[in-house]
Amino acid sequence: MNSAQEKFTRQTITSLHTWTPSLFSFRCTRDVGFRFTAGQFARLGVRKTSGAIVWRGYSMVSSPFDEFLEFFSIVVPGGEFTSELSQLAVGDEILIEKQAHGFLTLDRFVDGKNLWLLATGTGLAPFLSMLQDFEIWQRFERIVLVYSVRSEDELAYRDLLDEILTREYVAEHAHKLTFVPVVTRERVPGALAVRITDLLVSGELEKHVGLPMEAENSRVLLCGNPQMVEDCRMLLQKRDMQLSMMRKPGAVAVENYW
Repeated sequence: MNSAQEKFTRQTITSLHTWTPSLFSFRCTRDVGFRFTAGQFARLGVRKTSGAIVWRGYSMVSSPFDEFLEFFSIVVPGGEFTSELSQLAVGDEILIEKQAHGFLTLDRFVDGKNLWLLATGTGLAPFLSMLQDFEIWQRFERIVLVYSVRSEDELAYRDLLDEILTREYVAEHAHKLTFVPVVTRERVPGALAVRITDLLVSGELEKHVGLPMEAENSRVLLCGNPQMVEDCRMLLQKRDMQLSMMRKPGAVAVENYW
């Protein structure tokens, strides 16, 4: 099979950043024909020593307009994919399917005034991509990014968040964003200290932000630990906030690439 027939392209890792022993980010080259909508994911492939290719879905951190692709990964001890991925170095090859995937995108919602982005761990990635795209700032009056981790050193990409707010196309809209860090295993000044699900049950999250999360005006995107996603979805369903489907618009969208 020649390169034109293959479903993937061969890209080169250009930089690596280690956040913690179990969290890292990397950038790679981007094929000129690769297109995606902010919030989507790519299927990445790594070759094992046996020659077999292992594939996993990873949301883009980078914006649809960047000339590079950036991804955020956890290292799973003994994991078939991340054990290989975490050993790659600058200059190494990574495979990327030509077609982007996923429906965690703003076009899942036809209306809404306030957008809630609820993330745990590497689930932050698609929301960073969205925040670098002008559409999110144009469409919503308030944007609340809630990012939950176990320890303070896992609060990745804080510098990027600050930098995004200074960009020319964002600066006049920067007041719309409320960033809520959540650190569950340490006491960190300015951060909430219990899980997102508990914050929803108690109402503490909405009180902290000063904004209700309700079906009429709120739209919610969920990405992260599958249990968190499912628990939050069930809690929101009790508020009459249903999953948004193509033929039946709703108030909630989730990512399902695990």
